[in-house]
Amino acid sequence: MKALRGLHLHFEPSSGIAGDMAVAALVDLGVPPAVVTGAVKAMGVRGLRVAFGKRKRGAFVGKSFEVDWPGRHAHAHEHAHDEHEHGHHHHDHDHDHEHEHVHVHEHDHRDYAEVKRLLKKAKLEAEARDLAADIFERIAEVEAKLHGTKVDRVAFHEVGAYDSIADVVGIAAAIAYLQPASIGSLPPVVGTGRVRTAHGPVPVPAPATAALLIGIPIVPEGEGELTTPTGAAILAAVVDQFGALPPMAVRATGYGAGTKQLHDRPNVLRVIAGEPLGTPDLAAAPEVLLLEANIDDMSGELVAPLFDALAEAGAVDVWSAPILMKKGRPALQVSAMAPADAAPAVERAFFRNSTTLGLRRRRLERVVLARSFIKVATRYGDVRAKLAALDGEVLGAHPEFDDCRRLAARARVPVREVVAAAAAAASSWLAARGKRS
Repeated sequence: MKALRGLHLHFEPSSGIAGDMAVAALVDLGVPPAVVTGAVKAMGVRGLRVAFGKRKRGAFVGKSFEVDWPGRHAHAHEHAHDEHEHGHHHHDHDHDHEHEHVHVHEHDHRDYAEVKRLLKKAKLEAEARDLAADIFERIAEVEAKLHGTKVDRVAFHEVGAYDSIADVVGIAAAIAYLQPASIGSLPPVVGTGRVRTAHGPVPVPAPATAALLIGIPIVPEGEGELTTPTGAAILAAVVDQFGALPPMAVRATGYGAGTKQLHDRPNVLRVIAGEPLGTPDLAAAPEVLLLEANIDDMSGELVAPLFDALAEAGAVDVWSAPILMKKGRPALQVSAMAPADAAPAVERAFFRNSTTLGLRRRRLERVVLARSFIKVATRYGDVRAKLAALDGEVLGAHPEFDDCRRLAARARVPVREVVAAAAAAASSWLAARGKRS
């Protein structure tokens, strides 16, 4: 399985994500089960046992990650009403609000300080230990802030302690084994509605999950709670970039199955490993603002400087169209599309570099292909080419026109000749990479 190491890893939490699903998906991908079971055993938690099985969820068969410990079944029966109240969870023992069950007897929990001590003395690889510590720390800090306690005093109830140790240490060991060059993820589906907790009903995503996902794009759909705090902490700790699957040569896929059958989607988490094609471009914003102005009293000479100013201010696209305004006056409709954080600067650029007295604003959703860049050699020189991919499959390679124009001017040949040469070189590059996959 060494061929899986050093690749790009991409999570697809279209049914949400929980710790057990993430571990199972990576083992299904190709991580040897002994990597996970050995790491969990190294924690030295008496009676904690893990195993892998299979589950069919919807039309898909996925791997399951089973966690067992002394008294688990008696405890599950005692708290069976909680399961019903929580709705669709990925674990029959999970819910992953492990720190909210502080109402039970004191001997039934471990606090975060003890979990840290277990991690410190466990014989784990340094990378696995550090990642597990990072994930646990994220969860503990969020829970401490929510409940007004000291971080080290955050209590992991018996269920949460066994379960969380297995999930967090298992995922950390699996990722350390794969040594991915990069990790990406689709925005996680978090679910909808309300979930019952020890503190009463709370909206989905639950407080801990919402806090762990700050700054991360989410998809609020599906029934009940689909992304758990442990799943959210894993994504927050390991993912470099959220967005579509980048252009890549797929090497392996893995499916991790949740415990519950969901009514509207298969309850599986897919993970894909592949060799990235080119250098990934920054993920495009899924939401943008469209800023527009009708201008009928500005010299045409000022349009090009206006376009330049809008682009420099952060607009991702700028265009114009001829229109007729009242009294039959010819005019230009100038449009700029900008991410929300760049919109104020783009608005200022509009007012400073044109004669308009006002702007129209609209919020737009957009679907953008994942992109990356390669550099190909032609007899005129090196040219960058942009790869666009749908679900990782490259749909085309387009030479960068500015590169082609610069080389054409230097060689004193038509630009179309350089474009044709670059397109042929990009196609050959893709064909050679495809043969290796």
